Amino acid sequence: MAKKTKKQQEALKLVDRTNLYEAKEALELVQKASTANFDETIEAAFRLGVDPKKADQQIRGAMVLPHGTGKTQTVLVFAKGDKAKEAEAAGADYVGEQDLIAQINQGWFEFDVVVATPDMMAEVGKLGRVLGPKGLMPNPKTGTVTFDVEKAVNEIKAGKVEYRVDKQSNIHVPIGKVSFDLDKLVDNFNALADTVAKAKPQAAKGTYIRNVAVSSTMGPGVKVDSSGFAK
Repeated sequence: MAKKTKKQQEALKLVDRTNLYEAKEALELVQKASTANFDETIEAAFRLGVDPKKADQQIRGAMVLPHGTGKTQTVLVFAKGDKAKEAEAAGADYVGEQDLIAQINQGWFEFDVVVATPDMMAEVGKLGRVLGPKGLMPNPKTGTVTFDVEKAVNEIKAGKVEYRVDKQSNIHVPIGKVSFDLDKLVDNFNALADTVAKAKPQAAKGTYIRNVAVSSTMGPGVKVDSSGFAK
């Protein structure tokens, strides 16, 4: 493991790893413990009591954070005709059809989110082997396969985030930047926690939200008291 800097060692002293903090206090500690010379992203991690190997316990969706993530997403839209014009008017960064498919097949990935109209999915589906591993494949569950491209682009630009349970039953989602006002971070966290709680599969048994933590890109993790969340 890389040796921690003096600043990182001092930051670790701020956090009691055995304590469960209220969300606001935890996020305040994350801000205080930030030592990087850039505006770190703050992420929330949820350990869930689900079995992601079972189809009826998969959790995947998207939501718009009240105050965004602090990052402007670059949006690519696969659409044609009037829908392509609608995407351009909404502020999509790249709009096209076969031209963009060819570029991606050649290794071009200068975008963060991909949106496609349903009539384009037969062609876009052929990109599954390159978009899938990068988590960029459009999906109806996250609102990225839709004819309402204006709404999709606007939401992504406003701070829409996707959440998906991984193989270890965890969900990791960015909720803002260290430079954010603390109350805005708390709003974003609470909105995400509420969304995750409501996404509980009917097939999940026992405690649903088992552990929650928040951390910055380079900072220590801070455990959050999840006793008030839906179990």
